[in-house]
Amino acid sequence: MPALPDGADGATALALVGTIAHDGHGGVADSLAADRDVDAWLAGHFPGLPPRRPEEAEAVRAIRFAARSAFAAAVAPHPASRVERQPRMGDGEAGERLTAALAALEARPVFAIGEHGVRRGLETEATGQVLVEGTLALGVADFLTGPLAPRLRSCQAPRCVRYFVQDHGRQQWCKTACGNRARAARFAERRR
Repeated sequence: MPALPDGADGATALALVGTIAHDGHGGVADSLAADRDVDAWLAGHFPGLPPRRPEEAEAVRAIRFAARSAFAAAVAPHPASRVERQPRMGDGEAGERLTAALAALEARPVFAIGEHGVRRGLETEATGQVLVEGTLALGVADFLTGPLAPRLRSCQAPRCVRYFVQDHGRQQWCKTACGNRARAARFAERRR
């Protein structure tokens, strides 16, 4: 029975929502736009899975949009990413989609005592698409209810649509390039 990963570190959740990014030209790029893109992304995160069917690729994209809606709600009262400021998946629908993916896992708790100490985890007999969707939803749930959730922010730099975990209390941008772009935009605005 496979053990499910603990998503409290945010790696899975941030990778999933990070498939929507700035395209470098003022728009938004979707790394999961085509079914082959979903297959490539899943191959990197779930090695050994067979290629998805078209409806399964669409289900992964739906989990991603549910996750982004959950992220938008989690950063409040701070502003959400500009992608989520436009019409997005409703909070109720997002919660239902993530809950359904978690429930389909039929995960059971496991308490392990061994040479590496004590560990609490989850195991499942789920495979294929159910395992993929459930693991993604679990990663989002673990992260947004874990210790890093209060530090989740959306980057407020011009054109950026990413979410990030603050390293320090004054951090406003996901990376240095975004900070430089924001400062340049402020300077240009003052000069006008």
